Amino acid sequence: MTNRRFRLDFWSAVSLILLCTFLLFLVYPIGGLLKEAFFKDGAFTMDAFAQFFSKKHYYGTIGHSTLIGVSVTALSLLLGIPFSYFYSFYELTGKKLIFVLCLLCTMSAPFIGAYAWILLMGNSGLLTGLLRAVGITGVSIYGFGGVVLVQVLKLFPLVVIYMNGAFRDIDNSLLEAAESMGCKGIERFKRIIMGLTMPTILAAALLVFMRSFADFGTPVLIGRGYTTFPVLIYNEYLGENGADFHFAAAVSVIAVLVTAAIFLAQKAASNRFKFTINSLHPVAPKKPGKVAGILMNVYCYALLAVALLPQLYIINMSFRNYTNSILKPGYSLVNYQKAIEKNLFRALGNTLVISIAALAIILVIAVLISYLVVRRSNFINNLIDTISMMPYIMPGAVIGISLVIAFSGKPFSLTGTLTIMIIALVIRRMPFTSRSATAAMMKIPISTEEAALSLGAPRAEAFTRITVPMMSSGIISGAVLSFVSIITEMSSGVILYKNSTMTLTIGTYTCITSGIYGVAAVFATVTTVLTVLCLILPLSEDLQIGRFQCLISALFIFLSSVQCGRRVLHYPYSILTGALCTV
Repeated sequence: MTNRRFRLDFWSAVSLILLCTFLLFLVYPIGGLLKEAFFKDGAFTMDAFAQFFSKKHYYGTIGHSTLIGVSVTALSLLLGIPFSYFYSFYELTGKKLIFVLCLLCTMSAPFIGAYAWILLMGNSGLLTGLLRAVGITGVSIYGFGGVVLVQVLKLFPLVVIYMNGAFRDIDNSLLEAAESMGCKGIERFKRIIMGLTMPTILAAALLVFMRSFADFGTPVLIGRGYTTFPVLIYNEYLGENGADFHFAAAVSVIAVLVTAAIFLAQKAASNRFKFTINSLHPVAPKKPGKVAGILMNVYCYALLAVALLPQLYIINMSFRNYTNSILKPGYSLVNYQKAIEKNLFRALGNTLVISIAALAIILVIAVLISYLVVRRSNFINNLIDTISMMPYIMPGAVIGISLVIAFSGKPFSLTGTLTIMIIALVIRRMPFTSRSATAAMMKIPISTEEAALSLGAPRAEAFTRITVPMMSSGIISGAVLSFVSIITEMSSGVILYKNSTMTLTIGTYTCITSGIYGVAAVFATVTTVLTVLCLILPLSEDLQIGRFQCLISALFIFLSSVQCGRRVLHYPYSILTGALCTV
């Protein structure tokens, strides 16, 4: 699409509103973060940066986070690529079940897995006790190895999901041509299949690294002295002598620079593998040999079993008898009773309100950005797209501190409110749905809209009735990922919350740090159940898409009525239908 000149119309007004929104809630906080990092008492200073690089305790966290990120990325690729290859190229037993289990593994909160492994392999853990009984000592989940283990089991399914799509896009005729030239087996896999999927491998590697680098919950629970960047930011923000915004802001700036450098390196590597594939003859899964089939199934199911073990054990422990942190024999509902006293229902309500509100805002903004970028490309719209992607390389703790600095005083005193937590989640999770919506929009030929316009349909109506329904399936995939990641978010929320705005994940964290393990297991179990329900609600895909279409159509019918200067009451049936479809 060629660039267009910016002219004042309805979509131009939408562009300006979106630009102002991002400037207020993203650029302004980041500007405040930079000011806090480089200025103290009104004077420019680099003392915070000098302090950071003067002590190994501080600058060593760069190496810690980077080493964990690289290790987790390498192991996730090593486990995920063969898993996806077996899944895509061969007929495995229970393929649908394998895919659902993969989703369940990756959609759980990472710190819940860390907490479960503490119960399994902590100093008094189940597996630790069994190993000690047979004479094996010194095995512990704490430290570098434990953090890598927990994150790999959480993140390798992301590689599987990414690579499934890449393997499906390979044209089988290319593989047949390679085989006819004597390139078979492992050689064909290394030279042809890996080469054709390298862009996806790099994209998956970047996503895994960023998720690992920005993870706060896992290192803070089981790092035990192996301090990472996000943990350092949190500790300095909530230091023993009070909040040190100046130093925490400087560390945050360094974190953004490090992740930005890694992001640019990945982009440079990706530019070396630019090509297109027309998958006219996609690969059809074939039946493996008896021995090979057994080994493939064992590999996939064993890996999933280990990854799911923590979640299952958490559910079991939520029913065990605890006296504070002391485990007693037997099962009961006492932990659930204590959790209710610890405001379980308030945390659940806050989680649902924040998640639903954030997702609704994300969906509307993502659809608007995708249309503006693809159909009305100009400098302002491309700038909006670029700004909206900035949080992709920013750890959650950095966003949390930026919002605290920007909105802790007049005229916007939002710290500790549900509003600022919603804003933080919208900022953090926007890139997922925005990229998915833009990719879906690019696949829709503009001739479809032009045909509707030629038949007399207004532009707004063509957009709501033609374009949005055609891109809805692509948006839903990003929306599901965003929604589940919103539910399990903690790194920004732990900086922004107060007791009245506590969510399920923050409730789990506070109970763990207080040593109330039974109640923590209840909070974690409810979070896991809520995550599962988001993935396996008993609704068909068509019904889900239909509800999504109704919601978006209702919103844009309202916007188009405002554009035309009409009253909303002229469209009671359409809006009422859209509202009912979302119930």
